[in-house]
Amino acid sequence: MARARTAIMLAACLAFPLASCSSAGSGGEVASAPPPPVAAPAKARNVILFIGDGMGISTITAARIYAGQKLGQTGEEYVLPFERFENVALVKTYNTDAQVPDSAGTASAMNTGLKTRIGMLGVGPEAPRDDCAASLEHHLPTLGEQALQHGLALGVVSTARITHATPAAVYAHVPDRDWEADAAIPPEQRGKGCKDIAAQLVETDFDVALGGGRGAFFGAEKGGRRLAADADLPGAWSARTGGAFVESQAELAAAPLDKPVLGLFTPSHLSYMADRKATSSEPTLTEMTAEAIKRLSRDPDGYYLMVEGGRIDHAHHAGQAGYALEETVEFARAIQYALDHTDPADTMILVTADHSHVFTMAGYPKRGNPILGLVVPPGEGDDEHAGSSGGPTLAKDGKPYTTLGYMNGPGAIAGERPDPETGIHAHQQALVPTGSETHGGEDVALYGNGPGAERVRGVIEQNLIYDIMRKAFGW
Repeated sequence: MARARTAIMLAACLAFPLASCSSAGSGGEVASAPPPPVAAPAKARNVILFIGDGMGISTITAARIYAGQKLGQTGEEYVLPFERFENVALVKTYNTDAQVPDSAGTASAMNTGLKTRIGMLGVGPEAPRDDCAASLEHHLPTLGEQALQHGLALGVVSTARITHATPAAVYAHVPDRDWEADAAIPPEQRGKGCKDIAAQLVETDFDVALGGGRGAFFGAEKGGRRLAADADLPGAWSARTGGAFVESQAELAAAPLDKPVLGLFTPSHLSYMADRKATSSEPTLTEMTAEAIKRLSRDPDGYYLMVEGGRIDHAHHAGQAGYALEETVEFARAIQYALDHTDPADTMILVTADHSHVFTMAGYPKRGNPILGLVVPPGEGDDEHAGSSGGPTLAKDGKPYTTLGYMNGPGAIAGERPDPETGIHAHQQALVPTGSETHGGEDVALYGNGPGAERVRGVIEQNLIYDIMRKAFGW
């Protein structure tokens, strides 16, 4: 029997090599070694969530190369600031009713901790879209609202309209993302208790809100689209809070630091970086991020800041990869500013995308090939379809093609394929003709730095980003 027990013990030790094993004859016990003490995770005073709207993996790769080539490098070896973060995860982006999501459902997941329907903001999936009465019964508390309840400062920054889906997810609850102004609410849904997104923003006690979209805040007398011709939401907000309403970078820089600031710099979205003039009065995303951090950092209790590179998405929808990459480079520049002007010991920085796009990078181009150019193979004669004299690779139709392209969009080819455009202003060729290129449904990346960033790991549901931020705050 003793020999049998010893054999059993030996088998157990071989099967579980991490266990502390001893023979029965020694009088010892079979037990797991006690786990090492785990230090309590550091608590974040501040959390900054950077969302590159539509910044899928292919966009990050192409932007990395583009940024490096702008500096005279081949590009492939370049590293974007957030790619140095040690904590990385993949994020599943689907909405409750959509395999390929939109920005409203995805941004809501990140800001409320629950996935919801496509097109809805801060409203649970039990409510049908466009149903005001039902939406009032299914409000989802947002991280921004909770930050204010905990005494933190709150900031929202975007290169899109500040009432657009991603920034609105920080503060708004609507059953349709298009309800940016009261005039956009369908007549049959008015008077049931729902407020438009612009009205909800000015009723929020934010400290900093910067972006585009003046049109949703004013009536016709001031060039807006609200129902009342004399509507002036920024004026009413300033009267209530004592805050500064600004419409240019110069006004933003001059605004008092000890008062909240609302900046609406354009009637709709801010200008693309590729179209900016040297004389532009609009702030860049980096300049808005800098102002937000400077102002929010004055709060001794900390802050929650969401920064969106919104026009990455819009450029992809237009089928203009060069514009999207230029916007991504500016987005990375804003992240670098945040890294340089916050303390990693007390500030968590998360970088992610709400969804991807049907944007591709392919064709066996040589190392260092211009990312916005034609595919040129690694060496003359290395590719059976290479043109003469080491020229670009030729497709079966005898014409060259670009490294970057789209599965669908306005660049779709009808009939004989024309020679492709190249350069930053080019519209890349696409396969399926659609008026606007669509989102992609694959996972996106999440990069984390600072207190609590060790939770950024594995393959996660998008709504868990909310939990990561809450736990970082210690809530």
